[in-house]
Formats: sequence, C-alpha cells, structure tokens
Amino acid sequence: MDSVELCRELAIIIISAEVFGLLSEKLNIPRVAGEIIAGLVIGPSLLNVVQSSDFISVLAELGVIMLMFTAGLDTNMSDLRETGLKALLIACAGVAVPLVCGTLLYMAFYGFGAVGTAQFCQGIFIGTILTATSVSITVQTLKELGKLSTKVGTAIVSAAVIDDVIGIIVLTLVIGTNNAGTSIGTVLLRTALFFVFAFAAGHFLLKLFRFLDRKWPHTHRISVMALAVAFLFAFLAEYVFGVADITGAYAAGVILCQLSDAGYISRKVDVNSYMIFSPVFFVSIGLQTNIRDIDSTVLLFSLAFVGVGLITKVIGCGGMARLLGFSSNDALKIGCGMMTRGEVALIVAQRGMALNVIDQKFFSSVILLIIVSSILTPIILKMFYLNKSFPHRQPSVQS
Repeated sequence: MDSVELCRELAIIIISAEVFGLLSEKLNIPRVAGEIIAGLVIGPSLLNVVQSSDFISVLAELGVIMLMFTAGLDTNMSDLRETGLKALLIACAGVAVPLVCGTLLYMAFYGFGAVGTAQFCQGIFIGTILTATSVSITVQTLKELGKLSTKVGTAIVSAAVIDDVIGIIVLTLVIGTNNAGTSIGTVLLRTALFFVFAFAAGHFLLKLFRFLDRKWPHTHRISVMALAVAFLFAFLAEYVFGVADITGAYAAGVILCQLSDAGYISRKVDVNSYMIFSPVFFVSIGLQTNIRDIDSTVLLFSLAFVGVGLITKVIGCGGMARLLGFSSNDALKIGCGMMTRGEVALIVAQRGMALNVIDQKFFSSVILLIIVSSILTPIILKMFYLNKSFPHRQPSVQS
C-alpha cells in the first residue's frame, strides 16, 4: 500500500469516526461506540471501502498506549487514598464476580477445558473483558442529578479507579500465562519485579518532573517528555519484564498524575490522541469485525454476554456495598453505576485477539455490551434517584 492510498484511508477513517462520534453524542451514547460503528460501516461488514492493514494496526497500538497513559494521568491519588478499604473491597468484588461468571459463560457455550488449556485461557480472557468498568457516563449522570460528591457517587468513582488498576493487573497475568512454557509463578515474579521497578523509577521521575514543572510550568516540553516516559515504560514493561506494554503506559500515567501539571499534560496528550490515534484505534476494531460472519450461536452468546456483564457488576459491587453497610437502595445504585463498559474492555478484547487467544467474532459481543450498558445505566440511575416510590431520606444525609 503506497502513501497516497494510506492518506485516502486515513481521511475516510477520521471523517467517519467524527461523524458517527457526533451522532452518538447526540443520542447520549459514548463517542467510542460511534467510532466503532464507523469501522463497521466502512469495513468488511458493510461498505468495505477500508481494510485493516499493518500501518493502521501500528497507529491503533500507539492509540492504545496513549489512551492508557491518559487514564493513568487522570487518576486522583488523593481520592484513591481517602476511599480506604470499602472502595477496595467493592472493586475487588466487581472484578472477581464478572471474571468467574464470564469464564463460566464462555465454557457453557464452547466447552469446559482443564486449567492451562487453550479452552481455559479463552474462557479466562472473556471473563477478563467483563472486569473493566467505565464510569464516564455514570459520572455525567450523577453530575446532572447533583449526586457526584455524595457517599454513593464517591464510592462509585473511587471503586471504578481501583477496578481499572486491578483489571490491568489481571490482564497482565492472563497475557503472561498465555505464553507457551511460562508458569504462573514466573508471571507473578515478572509482574512483581515490574511494579518494584515502576515504584523505584517513579520515585526518581516524580522528583525530576516536579523540578522541571517548577522551572517550565505549562510548557510543551513537559508534555513531550511525559509522553516519552510513557512510551519508554511501555517498551520496558514488555521487552524487559514480559508485561503488557499498556500496563507500562498506565503505570507511567499513575506516577505523573501526582504532578501539579498532570491535567495540562493529559490535555496535551489528548489533543494528539483525539486527532488521529484514538479514532484509528476504535475504528480499527470495527474494521476487524465482520458482522456477516456472526452465526446464531455467536448472537445468542452475545446476548448472554451482555446479560452476564450487567448483572455481575450489580451482584459483585452492589452485593459488597450492602455487606459493607450501605442501604439496599444505595447498594443497587453503586452496582448499577458500575455496569458501564468502555475503552478498557475494548483494549482487553483487542489484546486477546492480537494474541490469537480469542476470535474476532467476539468483538461484536463487546460492542453490544458497551452500547447497551451505556444506554441503560443513566436510565436506571435516574429511576433510582427520581422515583418517588423509594423512601425519602432526611435532607441532611446525602447518598
């Protein structure tokens, strides 16, 4: 493919991503869902005017790294420290229940496999996809209702942040154990060594960047150097420690999120990501999915996948919240607020397909889950908060 052809395909990808992204926002659906649909439209599923290529795959990979870096940058460490044990336990339950149920769902459809077999690894990967939580829609809904800073709102946001951290660790372990000849003990050791390295290097980097931030506040050079650190961590994570590159990028973001200019860096990186890398990544998912190949079994699995994905978050997060002393009503709000899925679920699915662990036909299941959860979550939350049939609480107690 020559440069002229690449320019044509990039133009189609970016324009279609923007058009479908804007339409999704108008319908109160996450922009990423629209960008994926754009890939379905221009890809082999419908028009087939753009096809996935090595060049697009490389751009998409860079987009994933930048997305995970900004996710780390947007982490609020003070909130994370203040939430304490409750948010941690809610997040752990919100990872464990979907992971187990997603694995069992896959095996119920495609057969049970012994631990260590390809069948078992595929099931685990399907379960791992369900662990991720994306609360951007929930946050917006709680803002509109004036409930974001309440006890329930804080619990949802804090648990979601911890949820993503645990999800990335689970993904790292699953990817590591999928490599032939690699034992679980080796994977755990490599992962532990990486986090020891990240902690030690992060301590030094944070001091260095704080010095540079005082010397050159709000300058492009800070953002450029921060992005270089993200790519370096991504390289070291995979090349040296055998850990997923996105884990390295995420760790770099968490380290630098403690800078006073973290928000500025995130916005600058977002500009580059928003312009080309992020749309290419999400559109490429649609390009790799061919809905014409979906048979009745995959369709039935997708519907069950969506149902399990929604219910397990309510059971896991809501159930744990109830055990921790939240009222039944508040526990349901927390469970429903954690139902939404987004970028991280897509990244996990894409990683699984790149490693040939799962088939590309399962992308349709993930896309359906993202769209359904994004539509249902704000509707259900508003019903819980605005429905007069629920008992009124005293005005002085916010939840």
